[in-house]
Amino acid sequence: MAKRSGKVPHDKAVLFCTLLAGIPAVILALMLLWNGTYSPVVQWSLSLLVVACWLGFAAAARNLTMRPLQTMANLLLALREGDYSFRARNAGRGDTLGDVLTEINELGSVLQGQRRSAAEASALLRTVMSEIDVAVFAFDQKDALQLVNRAGERLLNQSAERLLGRSAGAIGVNECLNGEANRILAPMTFPGTHGRWGLRRSQFRESGRPHQLVVIADLSQPLREEELKAWQGLVRVFSHELNNSLAPIKSIAGSLTAALRREPRLPDWEADMISGLGVIASRADGLARFLQAYSQLARLPPPSFAPCQLADLVQRVVVLETRLPILLLGGPALSLRCDSAQIEQALINLTRNAVDAAKEQQASARADASVRIGWRRDGAMAEIRIEDNGPGVAQTGNLFVPFFTTKPEGSGIGLVLCRQIVENHGGAISLANRNGINGCVVTLRLPLLDSAR
Repeated sequence: MAKRSGKVPHDKAVLFCTLLAGIPAVILALMLLWNGTYSPVVQWSLSLLVVACWLGFAAAARNLTMRPLQTMANLLLALREGDYSFRARNAGRGDTLGDVLTEINELGSVLQGQRRSAAEASALLRTVMSEIDVAVFAFDQKDALQLVNRAGERLLNQSAERLLGRSAGAIGVNECLNGEANRILAPMTFPGTHGRWGLRRSQFRESGRPHQLVVIADLSQPLREEELKAWQGLVRVFSHELNNSLAPIKSIAGSLTAALRREPRLPDWEADMISGLGVIASRADGLARFLQAYSQLARLPPPSFAPCQLADLVQRVVVLETRLPILLLGGPALSLRCDSAQIEQALINLTRNAVDAAKEQQASARADASVRIGWRRDGAMAEIRIEDNGPGVAQTGNLFVPFFTTKPEGSGIGLVLCRQIVENHGGAISLANRNGINGCVVTLRLPLLDSAR
């Protein structure tokens, strides 16, 4: 242990202080010996004995002081070196030195337990890292690979020994360290396999230095399963709608054919023919509306972003609705970065639904129809609320399911289209029944212009 220059070592200082404290007693003893009637031989012998006892007691006092301190130094050195097995034997409560040694022993036990827990957690992490089917890479500030799991080795078709220490460009994952941190990678081929991949990248620090953690997951199988489910759902919907239209068309066409072939024909055959053809035309129109609504949902273009004042946008929507005066609650001056035409179309659809519900309640319960629109700021988002006093909705969980509708002439596309527009803008939409009173409230959350910069 290094000593500071110009300072007396602690053990020598203790010895010096002990000798200094015994000087008066030694001087007094020597004076009594030399002033007595003892012979010179006895005087010299007793004087040497007194001095020897003085020096011996001083050395003993030094040892009693320094040995516990040396023990504590050894214990702390062992703790600093990571050896938590050493314990002081004379530790015990009841005196200051025993309390100190007891606390050092307790500290060693705590550190030993923490190291054991850390080792177990590290072993568990290594096991999880080895077994998960997700490629994990860690790069230092120079983009050199510092960690890779088995899935990463399989992805790059190389062992960890050959990968560690190499740059991201050298191992073919340089693209993963640039661009958006969370994204879907275009279909690409790694040395070990080909597919569609999901990327997540985050920052962490080790030894005070920045590192990047890259996680690459194979999305091919989950995407194929989701695509299959989507196609199955779409086929079921189309089958249902086509059957609803084709079954009556086929039945009526068969009846009309039989009526035309009948000899003699019935007196009212012309009226039956006109009625049947009308039903066929009506079902054909319904099928055409269904296909048109689906094509509208499938062909929604990406938004063209531009600054827009929320108050002006809502005002235009309110003016367009002429069936019912809408109460404009207003809100603070907020600017959006959005496709104003698409957001306006979504608000028109939602406002029209609210007015339909309010007028339905007015017709059935003879109550005044009411629709209110207001907005407020919520952090980095603008929150728009459209409230009505209609009858409410029994199955709010199905409202955003494509082709689900509660209206006799509805297509089940309007709310789905609104949600797609809002989510394409990085927002969210929800619909719920109002608490304690009739009606629904639709909430739109859209990013503000200052939050998008």
